[in-house]
Order: sequence, then structure tokens, then C-alpha cells
Amino acid sequence: MKVFGSSGTRGVVNEELTPGFVLDVAKAAGTLWGADRVAVARDTRATGRMLANAATAGLQAVGSDVDRLGVVPTPGTQVYCEEEGVPAMMITASHNPPEYNGVKLVGPDGIELSVDELERVENVFLGDGYETVAWDETGDDRAVEDARRRYTDQLIDAVDTDRIRDADLTVAIDPGHGAGALTSPDFYRELGCEVVTVNSQPDGRFPGRDPEPIEENLADLGRLVGAADADVGIAHDGDADRAIFFDETGTYVEGDAALAALAAAELSEGDTAVSAVNVSQRLVDVCEDAGASLDLTPVGSTRIMTRIRQLHAEGETVPVAGEGNGGIIFPNYRLTRDGAYTGARFLELLADSPASEVVEPYADYWNVRVNVPYDSESDRERILGAAEEYARDADADLTTVDGYRLDYGDAWVLARPSGTEPVVRVYAEATSADHARDLADAFADAIEP
Repeated sequence: MKVFGSSGTRGVVNEELTPGFVLDVAKAAGTLWGADRVAVARDTRATGRMLANAATAGLQAVGSDVDRLGVVPTPGTQVYCEEEGVPAMMITASHNPPEYNGVKLVGPDGIELSVDELERVENVFLGDGYETVAWDETGDDRAVEDARRRYTDQLIDAVDTDRIRDADLTVAIDPGHGAGALTSPDFYRELGCEVVTVNSQPDGRFPGRDPEPIEENLADLGRLVGAADADVGIAHDGDADRAIFFDETGTYVEGDAALAALAAAELSEGDTAVSAVNVSQRLVDVCEDAGASLDLTPVGSTRIMTRIRQLHAEGETVPVAGEGNGGIIFPNYRLTRDGAYTGARFLELLADSPASEVVEPYADYWNVRVNVPYDSESDRERILGAAEEYARDADADLTTVDGYRLDYGDAWVLARPSGTEPVVRVYAEATSADHARDLADAFADAIEP
């Protein structure tokens, strides 16, 4: 059994992910941490309180006191961990649909656990190696009321507030009913922006849109940008660790284009950027222009952050990392994905040019993603077997860092199993929308079960 995927553990609540499962994960993590105090936080999902209660019970059972943070973005939980020196369990399924929930584990340094650390927790979990305590040694719990305020205060200190305020920007925000609804609008107002919102009421059933900030879910934000004459639109996922943008015309900005623009402002000769195997040619071009290296990992924030730590240990400078899904990491700020911070860094770029001009140099590529679902582990293996056969027969350069990526020079296609949902994802990028769609459809058709 594999407990932790590419970004924590997730599943449909009361099917794959039950309160008992979360309680056991808490006991395993608590046993490994051996901490006097552990924080528990959640996003807005309808099942969040139930699963936070299960996590709290599991931690108390192994003797840890619990700081209950309530609804906080994942990066806000990480700020609390770093400031207090305590680890945390974050109850969130990030971008997954409302019926899902999950767990992310954060260390006392405020960084999500590395792959090796997660494997140690998994070994305790699978081996029933919990160290529960006697009844009179069980942990207490307390409510922490200021976690969100501490997070936004820290954000304000971390960005160029004068530059943003002087730009006199109107910002349209779609937090998607998630945890960012309780922090991002106020944060951008405190930066001096005029803020308009849509889907900004915290609601764990996500009535306005699904939590994943992809173009087909964000039509409301595009319309709001136009109606409000806003300079930019910013959308988050359920736990607000990602940011996706619309330009001042109400046009969706590809996440890879935003990543490239932000990376171009950060990278210098000799630096290293880190991204996943589904990296866009946009970032490849930016790294080449800057004289920087590009290091590729399997898909998922956990893998990327683990690699950044390794590169730091080797003396490498990594000023920017991330993926084209809006999950961008600025290690000099914090080793985490932070949607509100990423949004603010993008606002800094708008002080000189409108959003459409900021991303225009990176607009020559088109991206397509197709999901191929499966019902069982045997189906999954058949799909991946078909993907390997298709890849081996293709007249293209093959990369197998994570799944099967075929590079055709000016275009590429990748098939890999999702770490968070029962699907194999097929990604494609090309210099025309039709070519990207043809590449994705051909690979998907070849592996359909």
C-alpha cells in the first residue's frame, strides 16, 4: 500500500479516506515526531472539521498537545510551524473535487516533509508502530485564533509593498470558496489594491466552481476582470497554495507563461531552477537566456521541494521553482508554494507593464491536458503498459523521470499517473493548439483501457 502520493495523501471521504485512516496517520506522524505540540489546520471542505478532529485525537493518543488553527491556507499553516517550531497536519485535498479530502504533513521548520521523511511515517503507519500513551498522559488541545492574521502580516513584510501600492492596481480575486477566501482579499487590500471578488465566501461544497484553478473553471473571474476594469485576476485552489492569472483584458494566462515571466525576473547566470518533467519549453527558454540550469523532478510539490533541499545542500542557488499549475516556489522567501505571495510577486511586475505585456514573450506555446481514468490497479497497470509501448515505438526523444515524455523538438507529450486521483494524465505542448491537441489525443487514444 502506498500512503503518500505526489502531494500528501488524498481520497474520497469515507471511501479511501476515512476518519480512522486519518487518525492512524496522525498516530504514525506523532510517534515519529515525538513532539510536545503539533498544529492541526484545514481548508474549507465540508469534511474538514471531522477529519481535523480525527487528526487531533490521533496526536493526543500519542501524547502530543494540539494547536487547532481552524481554516488556514496551507502556506499560513507553514508560517505558524516555522514561527512556533512545531510540526503540523494540514487537512486538505488542494485542487481535488469537494468529495475528496487529504492530509499534508509539515515539519517544525515550516516545510512539507521530504520524500524520505514521508517514507518513515509510512513505515510506522504500515507497521502499526504507534507509541500510544497512558490515559493520564494524553495530549490537550487549544484553539489558536490568530493564525491567519500572523500569516498575512508575514506576507506584507515579505513583498515590495511600496512598489505595489504605487502601481495603483485593481485586482480581481477568485479564491474558489477555499481557505484563501479568508486571507487573500484582505492581504491585497492592505497592499493598497482595490479588490473585487467572486466565489469569495468560504464554502466546502464549492458551489461557484470546482477547486482546481484551470481555465474551464474560471469563466467568472475572466468576466469580473472585464466588468471591473481590473489590472489582473488571481485565482486560488482549495488551500490557496497556487495562483493562476488573467490579464487586464480578461484573458486567461497559461500557468507556464506566468511561471516563465516570474522566473525571468529571478534567474541569473549560474542559478538553478527546478521544475517537474512536464516542464514547458517556456521555462527551458528562460533558463537558457539567463545562463541558468534547469533541474527536472517527478511531478509534485513534494518531489520538487525535496530536490531543492538537495541542491541547497550541494551549494546551488535556487531562486525559483515550481510547475505550470500555479504552484510556484520562491525558496529565498520560504520553501513552500504560496498562492498569495506568488500573486503579489506578479503584481510587482505590473508596476512596469500591463499583465498582457508581461506574459507576451511566453505566449507562443499551447498546452493541452487529457485525463484517462481507471477503476482498478490492474487497469492502471494496463494503461501504463500501453503508454510504455507507445513511447518506445515513437520517433522522439524519450524521458522516463516520471511516466513517459516524448520530445519532438518544438513539441512534446507526456503520460504519467496522477499522484492524487485515479487517472493517468496526458500533457502536450506545441506551437499551435491543433498540434498540441493532436499529440495529446493520439497518446490518450493509444492507452485508453
